[in-house]
Amino acid sequence: MVIARKKIAGLSTASLERFVLRARRAVRLRGTVNVVVTGSRELRALNRRFRGKDKPTDVLSFPSSMKVDSEKKLAGELAISLDIGKINARKLGHPVAEEIKILALHGILHLAGFDHEHDNGEMATEEIRLRRQLKLEAGLIERTQLRRGHARGQPAKRNVRNPRLAAVARSKR
Repeated sequence: MVIARKKIAGLSTASLERFVLRARRAVRLRGTVNVVVTGSRELRALNRRFRGKDKPTDVLSFPSSMKVDSEKKLAGELAISLDIGKINARKLGHPVAEEIKILALHGILHLAGFDHEHDNGEMATEEIRLRRQLKLEAGLIERTQLRRGHARGQPAKRNVRNPRLAAVARSKR
């Protein structure tokens, strides 16, 4: 189920639901994924409450082991900031709809048990593979590594295939 508390340019809730289903299947994540697309104010409140970080963030994942009914399992829930999604999309030169899908994929990977802060690049590798399979622009981890000036220990310039990402990487130096 997708709840859009704000209108997403170029992306209906039905279209986002279909994408979430495709991404969930590509990750081999069993169970339903509920998504709320809202503003940075709500993401900040959730981030403060559940992670102790008093700042807005782009996507939060809430895994669950709960069963919806006797046959369906809830894999978890995602909260996505449309405000931050719009900023990211503008910086990277792609549609907001694309950015929301990138954030949803990142969240789904977290629901599947991936943790880019502790997994030595496993989530980044999987996100890149799935991003290509799902025909999306650069993923969240890849962009974060570019902002830091490296990806897998190499200079960002050599790892960038997308010219828009190369420009972003150069501008961050």
